Parts: sequence; C-alpha cells; structure tokens
Amino acid sequence: MGTISWCCCKSLEPTSLVAVDHYSRLPRPNRSTPISLSLFENPLVKTVKARLTLSPSSISSSPMANPFQVSASSMIGSSSEKLQSASSGLVGENDLLIVGPGVLGRLVAEKWRQEYPGCKVYGQTMTTDHHEDLIKMGINPSVKGTKPSHQFPYVIFCAPPSRSSDYPGDIREAALSWNGEGSFLFTSSSAPYDCNDNGECDEDSPAVPIGRSPRTDVLLNAEKVVLESNGCVLRLAGLYKADRGAHVYWLEKGTVEVRPDHILNLIHYEDAASLSIAILKKKFRGQIFLGCDNHPLSRQEVMDLVAKSGKFSKKFEGFTGTSDPLGKRLNNSKTREEVGWEPKYPSFAHFLGLSDQL
Repeated sequence: MGTISWCCCKSLEPTSLVAVDHYSRLPRPNRSTPISLSLFENPLVKTVKARLTLSPSSISSSPMANPFQVSASSMIGSSSEKLQSASSGLVGENDLLIVGPGVLGRLVAEKWRQEYPGCKVYGQTMTTDHHEDLIKMGINPSVKGTKPSHQFPYVIFCAPPSRSSDYPGDIREAALSWNGEGSFLFTSSSAPYDCNDNGECDEDSPAVPIGRSPRTDVLLNAEKVVLESNGCVLRLAGLYKADRGAHVYWLEKGTVEVRPDHILNLIHYEDAASLSIAILKKKFRGQIFLGCDNHPLSRQEVMDLVAKSGKFSKKFEGFTGTSDPLGKRLNNSKTREEVGWEPKYPSFAHFLGLSDQL
C-alpha cells in the first residue's frame, strides 16, 4: 500500500486488514489518597469523575455483568458519560480517525474530506516513518502508544493483524477512541465464511467454527469485539488496483503452484473505500456487511483477462496446483440494498476495459 505495509495478502487474495495503537489506560487513584480536581480537567477522564461521584448503591453488582460490556457502556454507551469533546471544540461532528492509514485508509481519508469539507482526519500508525507523507495528504498522524487527546465520532480500523500480538485487544482500544455518536467500522476479510467448494455465499452464510483455523480465529475474535462495542464489520473480498492485488503477485511469480479453478472474489480499492464511507455515514450499529463486486472469477479467468487486456508487459505462465482447496462465490446484494451502494468497477473485466465475457 504505497509505502506503508498495512495490507496483507491472504491466500493470494489480498484483503484489507489492520494493527491499532495501544493507548495507555487511565491510572486508578489510590483509595487512601485525596483526588485532585486537576485530574478531571482533561476531557479524557471525565467519565472517571462521573463514576467516582456515584454512590455505592447506584453501582450494579450483578454477577452476570460482562466486564467488557460494562467498560464499553461506561465509555461509549451512556450519553451522560461520553466525552464532551465535540461540544468543547476539540473535535468536529464529522471528524474521522483512521487506524492503519495505508492504501485503503488513505483512499477513505480522501473521499471523506470530499464528503465533509472542513473536517479533520486523523491517522494512527505503527511508526513515525511516513508521518510526513500523511501530513502532506491532510491526515493528522499519531503513533502507537500515544494517548488520545479526545474521542471521535467516526472511527475506521483498517490495519492488518500481521503486526499485532493482540489483535482483539488492539480493536478494543480503538473502540475507546469512539464517542458513540457517528460510527465505528472494522474492515475484516471474507475468509471467515465457511465455504471452500466454490459454492454460493452471502452475508448470512455460516462462519468457520472457532478452533478450526488460527487465521479465521483471529478475525472472528476481532469481529466479536467490534460487535460488542456496537460497531460494524465489513468483510472485504480480495482488494486490487492496477499495481496491487492477486493478479500482480501472480504476474511477478510467473508460475504458481495452486489450482486454476479456485474461485476468488474481488473488489477494487476505490470501491472498498466508498462502501466503507457509505456504511459510516449511515451510522449502522452491530452489523456485518460484505464487500465484493458480485463477479466471482476463477484464478485462470483472472489471468486470462489480464493477458487479453494488453495492459501488462509481463507474461503469466500458468497455475500448476491440483489439490489445494477451492473457493467461494460471494454475493453482497443484501449489503448493496441496505447501504444504498453500487461499485464504480462492477467487475475485474470492467476495470480492465473489457467486456465480462472472456
């Protein structure tokens, strides 16, 4: 993704995943030590003040309470305890935090500013290496481990799990950056759908059971945190553009030892960004969406289209595998209807300037 490696390739089908900045948790005051009022002058700890003013009888002691749900409700679920950053002028009503501003995140930033001129866009990264580039793009950067100055009405988490030792924990920290007013979105992968026979699959198809695959376990556990936070999940098919995607990887390799009849699903980076924004703007809560172009292709069909387009100088030799798993045929008609979205590139062939017929 440009110069920042936030995107990862999953089974040769690139997808958009993300690693989040760890925030230092608020210190707990010593019970025997008087609490200084200056502690609460920082808007980040107003919720702590609200909690400390509660009488013991007003605090629920139900043994059935979920610790994370209690934390989420205290930080983002109760309007009386939200950080008042918007009203205090620290953050605008359309400001956006992007955790993992790589290729997808930067496109989201660009399109978001077009939708909301004058808004501020913030980006959290693993290092400071590319902060200068982000600043030039109008993104206010921060690095992992930096305490946030305030919460945001819109948060999108699109960093991969490859650089995280606790992916669900990272997303839980990102949820605490959301003030609960706009939307919180996590861009996941279509990998959790339990289908590997080239069969049909949509938003309601069952997921891979926990415990079967470490790869899908990471994603499903991350998605669980998002949904418990009342955020939304966007499961994306293989992301691509002219110089990035499965087709580019295969061209570089020349010969690939995987089966040619495996069905894969694609979505252009620009369409993934526009779908993400459409979901954010609708302020959905606790839902799972699917992002794809509804034109599944076999690996061989993808590379046949590449050759037919004449847009690439390298020549692909072929697929030589015979026994690896098949894929799935994704359809996101329900997402399109509910969100009110259509892709700019309705198929890979359309992107290449070809008809859909080989």
